[in-house]
Amino acid sequence: MIDNHAIPLSFVPPGEPVTIVQLSRGFGFMARLAALGFTPGAEVRVVRNQGRGPLIVSVLDTEVALGRGQAAHIIVRRGR
Repeated sequence: MIDNHAIPLSFVPPGEPVTIVQLSRGFGFMARLAALGFTPGAEVRVVRNQGRGPLIVSVLDTEVALGRGQAAHIIVRRGR
């Protein structure tokens, strides 16, 4: 269950640290993201989110580009 303070990663402004709460898509999508370090409880930071085009997200000291559709399926909670 998602808490009321959870939002899609695509809504997070640059520079803000967030914690992943849930991945809300199919198993293949979740497995690919898990291999990159996107797992529930992981802390990530949005590096770039310009409102269109890909998001750049820092996870495990690596910057990853995500499509906006992908980022919309990653549910996060603000703060650490």
